[in-house]
Amino acid sequence: MGAITSAELNFLIFRYLQESGFIHAAFTLGYEAGIHKGGIDGNLVPPGALITIVQKGLQYIELEANTDENDEDVAKDFALLEPLEIITKNVEELQQIVKKRKREKTQSDRDKDKGKEKERMEEHERRTGSERERERHDKEKELERDKDRAERDREQDKEKEKQHAERIDKVKPEEDSLAGGGPTPMDVCTTAHEISSADVTVLEGHSSEVFACAWSPAGSLLASGSGDSTARIWTIPDGPCGSITQSSPPGVHVLKHFKGRTNEKSKDVTTLDWNGEGTLLATGSYDGQARIWSRDGELKQTLFKHKGPIFSLKWNKKGDFLLSGSVDKTAIVWDTKTWECKQQFEFHSAPTLDVDWRNNNSFATCSTDNMIYVCKIGDQRPVKSFSGHQSEVNAIKWDPTGSLLASCSDDWTAKIWSMKQEKCVYDFKEHTKEIYTIRWSPTGPGTNNPNQQLLLASASFDSTIKLWEVEQGRLLYSLAGHRQPVYSVAFSPGGEYLASGSLDQCLHIWSVKEGRILKTYRGSGGIFEVCWNKEGSKIAACFSNNTVCIMDFRM
Repeated sequence: MGAITSAELNFLIFRYLQESGFIHAAFTLGYEAGIHKGGIDGNLVPPGALITIVQKGLQYIELEANTDENDEDVAKDFALLEPLEIITKNVEELQQIVKKRKREKTQSDRDKDKGKEKERMEEHERRTGSERERERHDKEKELERDKDRAERDREQDKEKEKQHAERIDKVKPEEDSLAGGGPTPMDVCTTAHEISSADVTVLEGHSSEVFACAWSPAGSLLASGSGDSTARIWTIPDGPCGSITQSSPPGVHVLKHFKGRTNEKSKDVTTLDWNGEGTLLATGSYDGQARIWSRDGELKQTLFKHKGPIFSLKWNKKGDFLLSGSVDKTAIVWDTKTWECKQQFEFHSAPTLDVDWRNNNSFATCSTDNMIYVCKIGDQRPVKSFSGHQSEVNAIKWDPTGSLLASCSDDWTAKIWSMKQEKCVYDFKEHTKEIYTIRWSPTGPGTNNPNQQLLLASASFDSTIKLWEVEQGRLLYSLAGHRQPVYSVAFSPGGEYLASGSLDQCLHIWSVKEGRILKTYRGSGGIFEVCWNKEGSKIAACFSNNTVCIMDFRM
C-alpha cells in the first residue's frame, strides 16, 4: 500500500486552506513549506482532495475491519483496497471489490485448509483410536463455535443496518430544517435560466488559480491576477460573448511579476485596482511590492516598503494617492505624483487584511487583531477606533456617502459603524459561519440611483448571501442558492441585480427586488471573484481552474 509523502500532505492542506477561504493561512503555509518547489501539478488534484482522502480512509478502515473478525489467520500485509481505489471509487464499488477479494481470500484459505486436512488425515492414520475420537470431539466443538460466531455476525450486521437507517432518517429532518421549510438550494438553482457555455467567452493563459479580476472604468479592458505570478490585461470586444461568436481570441498583455523564465510562488498577485480614469493598474503581490502598470501592460513603477504580502490596494477617487495594506501590520499611502511613501500607518498589532477610502484623504483599515481604525493623512493617531468583533475582520467598505462603514468577520457577524458613535449602529448575526466579504449597493443618496434604498450584501462560508436593508437595520432576503462557501458578490451598476460566485463552481445572478435567481452559469472550478463592467452589460468571473469567464447580461 503506497504511503503519502510529507510534501503531498502539505500540498493537500494548502489546497484545503485555500478552498475553505483561509487565504492568508494558505499563503503562509505555502511560503514556509515551499509548496511551489514540490513539483506537484495542482491541476491534477481535484477540489476537496484532503477531505475526500480522510473520508475514504475512514470508509476503508471500516470496510477492512469488517472483512474478517478472526484476524489470527490474516496476513499482516494483506490489504483489500489500494490507495487509488479508495480515492476514486464510491462506497458501493469499494464494497464490491472487498466482497470479490474476500471470496478470493476465502477460496485461498479453503485450498490451504484442504492441504492441512490431508496432512491431518495422514496423521490420523498414525494415531490410536482414542486420539482420533478426542480429535473428532474437539472438531465438533470447533464447528459449534463457528456456527455461534456466524450467528453473532449476522445479528451485528442487522444491527448495523438498523443504525444506518436510523442515521439517514435523522439526517433528513435536519436537512429539511436547514432549508427553512422553503426550496432547497438545489431547487432554487434549477428554477433559474441556465447560461450555456456556448454563450460564455473563456479567457485562457494563466497557469494557476485566478484570484482577482477588475474591469477598467474606461473602455473594455479586464484585468486579472493569478497565483502564476502574473496579471493580465485583456481587451474584450464589444459584441456578444461566446465561443461561436468570437472570431479571434481577445488581445492580452501579460504583466510579469518576476525576472527570468520561471515564475516564483512568492510573487502571487493577490489584489489589483484600476485608477478612476482607467489609465493605470495597480497590483499587489505576495512579495510585498506594489506595481503600477499602463493600460498597455508597461511597468511604470515598483513600490518597495512593505515587509510582507500586500492583501489590499485602493486608489482614492481623485487619483493622487494609492493606499496599500499588508501582512506587515501596516498601511501605506503613496503619493502618485512622486511615487514616494507619503505616510506609513502602524496602528494594528497583526496583519492588515483590507483598506478602503472614506474620501480623498481619510480611510479605514481592518486586521486579524479584530480592530478597525479610521485614519487621516497627516494625523499620527487614528481618527476613530472601532472594537467589537470577536475574531479577525476580513473586509471593510464605506457606503457611497462615506458616512457608514460596514465590516465582516470570522465571528459570523457583519456590523455597521458610524463616525458619530463608538459602538456599532447595527450588529447582524444571522449568518452561521464566517463572513468573507461585503458590498454596498450603488443606490440611495449620493449615487446615480438616489430613489432606490441602500442595501448591504454579505457573503458567507455558510453558503448564503444576505441582503440587509440599512435604514431600519433588518434582513431583507437570505439568498440560499449556493451549496458551498460564497467568496464574492457584486451589484450591477444600476443596483437591480446581484452577481455571486462560490466554491460550488456556480455564478448566480439574482433579482435584488425579488430575492431570486434569474440566471446561473456552472463553470469547472471554484469562483474567487465576480465583477460587472461599467455599463452592466457583461459579467466577469475568475476561477480556480486558471480561467476567466465573461458572459453577457440582458433581461
